[in-house]
Amino acid sequence: MLPEDALDQITRRFEYLEARLSAGAEPAELAELGREYQGLKPVVAATQEWRAALSQRDEARALLADPEMKALAQDELDTLAERIPELEAMLRVALLPRDIADERPALIEIRPGSGGEEAALFAGDLLRMYQRYADARGWTSVMIAQTETELGGLREAVMRIEGDGVFARLKFESGVHRVQRVPVTESGGRIHTSAATVAVLPEAREVDIDIPDSDLRIDTMRASGAGGQHVNTTDSAVRITHLPSGLVVTSSEKSQHQNRRLAMEVLRARLFDLERRKEAEARAADRKAQVGTGDRSQRIRTYNFPQGRVTDHRINLTLYALAQVMAGDLDPVIDPLIAHDQAERLAELEA
Repeated sequence: MLPEDALDQITRRFEYLEARLSAGAEPAELAELGREYQGLKPVVAATQEWRAALSQRDEARALLADPEMKALAQDELDTLAERIPELEAMLRVALLPRDIADERPALIEIRPGSGGEEAALFAGDLLRMYQRYADARGWTSVMIAQTETELGGLREAVMRIEGDGVFARLKFESGVHRVQRVPVTESGGRIHTSAATVAVLPEAREVDIDIPDSDLRIDTMRASGAGGQHVNTTDSAVRITHLPSGLVVTSSEKSQHQNRRLAMEVLRARLFDLERRKEAEARAADRKAQVGTGDRSQRIRTYNFPQGRVTDHRINLTLYALAQVMAGDLDPVIDPLIAHDQAERLAELEA
């Protein structure tokens, strides 16, 4: 049974927020009310649709006593018998506790794992894959830090992505991504296996994480790169060390002021992510299993180029659409992951 009382309370709260927003409020309060309003909106919409279907069912049952309307009423009841369980399932999903970070921008950190230069080249491929996905969804991506190898692979990349529901869709990308292919550096044509790690962090606000200046050591240095135009000739790169945790972040754009802001953004996100993990030990253990050390034995997904196959090992999903996925068409992979997560959370609630 769905919680009717809770649905009524949510609806009343939604109507109150709608009235407050219409009446106007202080900017800070307006933003907070708006976030809560948007969070309740899917629940209220699903509730209204479900209750409308129940009302239609009652009306159709009443018409069964009318000989002239009986056939039409029965057709309506047959349709609603299928539709109402679907609406109930949608409503249950809408009622699931929301991750407060789901609507936030995300920081994606990509690093090569095992596999040498081929791992670095694959890390670069993953970076371009996420950039294309962001472009396809109308999101905005900004590179915070990027260090390349001599052959154009990645030593490290940190990218910020902003848009509707960014973290909600990308958070399941955290983990080790394994690739099987013939490397461009391999003359014998043998298939190699290498890996790259991806970590997706929700952007943190200053109100989430308070970082006293006394907890920071900030160093400026000359940016390094693969050579040529990638080398910065001024000491504009910034490295920030968070002394209590030992976390170190860097940013190497042209502006030292911008680098400090971007590095603080990454540091805040990492600390916020640590706090979120502490609050959910099960998720912390899950992340450790997914990200690990970058060794190819700890994988969440395999990209097999000879067979054109992508396999997500968490949900036993296999797609023969490697070219499309690498071109940024990630929805066929991400949508089943989201559905699987929702199904698991529903099972936990109903257990």
